[in-house]
Amino acid sequence: MGWFGDTVDSIKSIQIRQALTQAINLGLIVTSALIIWKGLMLVTGSESPVVVVLSESMEPGFARGDILFLHMNKDPIRAGEIVVFNVDGRPIPIVHRVIKVHERRDTGEDYVLTKGDNNPDDDRILYAPGQRWLQKHHIMGKAAGFLPYVGWVTIIMTEKPIIKYIIIGALGLLVITSKD
Repeated sequence: MGWFGDTVDSIKSIQIRQALTQAINLGLIVTSALIIWKGLMLVTGSESPVVVVLSESMEPGFARGDILFLHMNKDPIRAGEIVVFNVDGRPIPIVHRVIKVHERRDTGEDYVLTKGDNNPDDDRILYAPGQRWLQKHHIMGKAAGFLPYVGWVTIIMTEKPIIKYIIIGALGLLVITSKD
């Protein structure tokens, strides 16, 4: 019958107890991943402790597909630091370098201007209409380290969803057909 027929026979032979065991194991894996993510959020102080660089705007320092590890603390943001920020109205965070920090004397609040290392101009064209500076609440974190090119998996699965569905299907089939 071949591989496909054997797989169908394997799926049919699964017992209820085995199916429940596999469902519980899958639930434990998902729960463990969420706990690890929340733990990283707590330790780093960042709402997103790991991000993938999605464009070439930070080359040569960071290439598209690099994974950045973020942290956020009470220290003031300084010019030259690499930050990840959200802009109102844009769902995807941006990774760029701080080029200017402006402190308001009356409130003591810091305002930040950013620029991609590979871009000719600052980021004011990326900010929300009428916005000229980033405030503390826009900043998700500062870059603390990186892994080169590991984020390409995420980029490929985002740009080519069929690959994501094939991988998820294959993993699901593996879970269903495993006998251990």
